[in-house]
This record gives sequence, structure tokens and C-alpha cells, in this order.
Amino acid sequence: MANTLSERWGWLFAWGLVLVILGVLAIAYATVSTVVSVIFLGFLLTVSGIVIIFDSVKSSWGRWNEFFMHLGMGLLYLIAGLILIKGPVAGSITLTLLLAIFYIALGLLRTISCLTREVTNRGWRLFSSIITLLLGILILLEWPASGLFIIGLFIGIDLIFTGWIYIMTALTVKSIK
Repeated sequence: MANTLSERWGWLFAWGLVLVILGVLAIAYATVSTVVSVIFLGFLLTVSGIVIIFDSVKSSWGRWNEFFMHLGMGLLYLIAGLILIKGPVAGSITLTLLLAIFYIALGLLRTISCLTREVTNRGWRLFSSIITLLLGILILLEWPASGLFIIGLFIGIDLIFTGWIYIMTALTVKSIK
């Protein structure tokens, strides 16, 4: 595998560079990338809803309990998707609130778990738990305004780190060659 990667190190490097640039753009235009991401999620949910509705008719017709369960799920996907497409700003604000609540709950649970059990690397785990908790609190303190940029910011950060991994992998396998 290392030989295959070392032959293609240039492509890995280029993809990494593209991802880093996209990440920087996503952060620079966090509101735009947030809205675009929410609209994209809305399209994914809408298409998924349509597929589930068609599947419920195709595969569950006549088995009414199963049919109505799948039809209901498909309608929920479809409605949620259309709501996000029609109102991406309101959708991003709502999703950001859920994200803040998730990070607060996760940070609390991780902190409690770290303090009440024997775990390896307790200090780092506790540090990570507290950062997660603080991140949730900071998002919540700035909510609803944070709903306009947090999703785009997170996507940008993820793209930069993913791109950096590609770049470092490319440089590593190039040195093996």
C-alpha cells in the first residue's frame, strides 16, 4: 500500500491542498457555508423521504402496520427536508441549538465518567470533556446568532484538518519512495 501511495503522493498532496483551501473559504464565509450545508441536508432528507415513501408503497403495501410505519418515517424525512430547504436560516439556528445541547450533555457525561471511573489518560480525557462542555456553553450563550455561522465554521475546521492529514500523508509517503 505504501508503494501505491508513494506513486500517487502528488494527488494526495493536491487533494489535501484543495481541502485546506475549501476549509479556509468555509470559515471565511461561515454564514454562506452554513446556509448551503443546511440546504444540502434538506435536499438529502427530501430525497430520502421520497425514496422511503416509494419503498413503503412498493414493499409494504398490504402489511398495514409496516406500511404506515414506513410511510410515516418517509413523510417525516420529506417534511424535515422541505422545512430546511424553505428556511435554511431558521433550520441552521435550530440545528445549532441542538448541537449546543448535545455538546453540553456530552461534556457533562464525559466529565462525570472521567471523574467516577478508572480511565487511562485521565487528565487528557478530563481536558477534552471540559472543552466539549465549554464549547456547548459558548454556542448556547451566543445563540441564536451562533446559528448563522457555527455549522459553516465546524465544516471549515474539519476540511482544514482533513486536508492537512492528506498533505502530511503525501509528504510521508513521498519520503518513503
